[in-house]
Amino acid sequence: MDGILELARQNLISPIILSFALGFAAALLRSDLSVPEAAAKALSIYLLFAIGFKGGVSVASHGIDATLLASLLAGVVLSLLLPFAGFALLGAMTRLPVTDRAAVAAHYGSISIVTFVAASSVLSTQGIAAEGYMVAVAAAMEAPAILSALWLVARAGGHREIDRDLWREILLNGSIVLLVGAFLIGLATGEPGFSRIASFIDAPFQGVLCLFLLDMGLVAGRGLLRTRAVLAPGVLGFGVVMPMLGAAAGLGTALLLGLSTGGAMLLMALCASASYIAVPAAMRVALPDANPAVSLTLALGITFPFNLTLGLPIYLAAAGWATGG
Repeated sequence: MDGILELARQNLISPIILSFALGFAAALLRSDLSVPEAAAKALSIYLLFAIGFKGGVSVASHGIDATLLASLLAGVVLSLLLPFAGFALLGAMTRLPVTDRAAVAAHYGSISIVTFVAASSVLSTQGIAAEGYMVAVAAAMEAPAILSALWLVARAGGHREIDRDLWREILLNGSIVLLVGAFLIGLATGEPGFSRIASFIDAPFQGVLCLFLLDMGLVAGRGLLRTRAVLAPGVLGFGVVMPMLGAAAGLGTALLLGLSTGGAMLLMALCASASYIAVPAAMRVALPDANPAVSLTLALGITFPFNLTLGLPIYLAAAGWATGG
């Protein structure tokens, strides 16, 4: 317990977390502080490209093997199955209608790439290495949960066909295309390619992440102010309980795959996170009757801050204990 508390303390005073806290507090205090939309988009593009590229370079150095392929398959299966757990848990904890439950479940079956980046930063601070191909696992976990959500709605009688527009939204979402594309560029160019743009990809990364999380704090805080009425105690509780269940599933899977402590922690963070970029866009097309205020406020206003402050230290401690790292 002391180790977890110390990790939490270190995490809480990191520039990344404090940047998010600044934005969150400014929003709650109704400050006019803002990050221009174009700048926020540029920060997002930079982070996705840098993450994908560095992941591809790591895989190029590591090589494609059975563990990598098994990890990709495991990520897809987890993304398909976690929405079923989330849907059932929401049924037990809340009175949300079926469509809202399915939409929320889709968010929690998918992943938050920023949580993944924050988890990678925690590992870097602690000097713990992780499998570079975990960024490919993150990309593989973005979309399958959407299909599970649609199946849940169809089973409940609210049939929704997967038409061409929805397939396009699922498969060609900008964040997925950029992450996978940058990964393939890094895989193709390897270390020589990385050395040519390292000053752009590596050195500014932490500073850009701080500005991005400042904006995320503003978005999360203002979202909470707007949607307080829909957040019943059971809904709020789900935003903390579901990440812990997801992390447990991630840890069990990591042990089966034989991942390192760092890899296990990253898979736990992926399973514990909730999408607020790719899935909301798909849900607008797939489930237009769902209330986006519930899903986004839970994902960005409850689960994301929980993971940043307490979740990541807990996941790292659990991964270290389970793997002997």
